[in-house]
Amino acid sequence: MWQDEILEELHRIREEHAKSFNYDMKAICEDWRRQQAQSGRRFVTLTPVRQSNNAVQ
Repeated sequence: MWQDEILEELHRIREEHAKSFNYDMKAICEDWRRQQAQSGRRFVTLTPVRQSNNAVQ
């Protein structure tokens, strides 16, 4: 079976990151937010658009 080396590397990095926080999702997300704030990049948060009950099916 064909394996994607880049995808395998991403999975490895994600696993190492999660393991370093003892798989605590709250701590992992806090770290992502900290890294995001320190990056200096602008990020956009979009609010979800609610569909009315009268939407055409």
